[in-house]
Amino acid sequence: MIACPDGVGIVAKVSNFLATYNGWITEANHHSDHQSGWFFMRHEIRADSLPFDLDGFRQAFAPIAREFSMEWRITDSERRKRVVLMASRESHCLADLLHRWHSGELDCDIPCVISNHDDLRSMVEWHGIPYFHVPVDPANKQEAFAEVTRLVREQRADVIVLARYMQILPAELCDEFAQRVINIHHSFLPSFVGAKPYHQASLRGVKLIGATCHYVTEELDAGPIIEQDVVRVSHRDSIEDMVRLGKDVEKMVLSRGLRYHLEDRVLVHSNKTLVFN
Repeated sequence: MIACPDGVGIVAKVSNFLATYNGWITEANHHSDHQSGWFFMRHEIRADSLPFDLDGFRQAFAPIAREFSMEWRITDSERRKRVVLMASRESHCLADLLHRWHSGELDCDIPCVISNHDDLRSMVEWHGIPYFHVPVDPANKQEAFAEVTRLVREQRADVIVLARYMQILPAELCDEFAQRVINIHHSFLPSFVGAKPYHQASLRGVKLIGATCHYVTEELDAGPIIEQDVVRVSHRDSIEDMVRLGKDVEKMVLSRGLRYHLEDRVLVHSNKTLVFN
């Protein structure tokens, strides 16, 4: 993944570098943002076509990166990311992710689930995944989140997914895992932020409700958006109908957003994402 100021010769330079080492490109994506003047690139390369490992690649590519002032990274798709899931009482998003993981649709490891309630323990442990119950005392949230942070570090998490975890993470954890905490918000952000978005939507008489998968930042519900989707509703739909329809959208949007992240398809620039799907 590459982001750099736009200019002439970037694609040619990268392509020539790969060709010099017989690198086999299996997928290539480019985007030039005329508004910001930046260029973005994502390549998939067959590792067995190259004469070096990741460290060797980084060393060989470094002069080109410096020449074009690139922000870049390279990852090994064979290394499965470790995803820590967090939930509260609602099960639909967590159950969907566990099913997709169990059936092999999500290429990752799930070392544990952390919850502020004990309701979902049996479902999680059926999948053979450890379940940690960390209650959050409204009068002393710091103690609970110190334990959450300890568990996340202990489990060597690459990604944290808030599968309807109904607590606000502390700023320190958001900073430590910047662009690695994924949340699902039951609203088509930036509309109806905060609590009870379906109630807010019903009062406004909206015709579309949706869900938003985004990276978590210190500012509530304002992080870079990874994926969104909507479903049509009408005046005939009650709030309960909207909640039911919304749950279907939520779990689909969250699973797609997580998949894009696991496949390193998301590039964040400023507060905006480019998703090379």
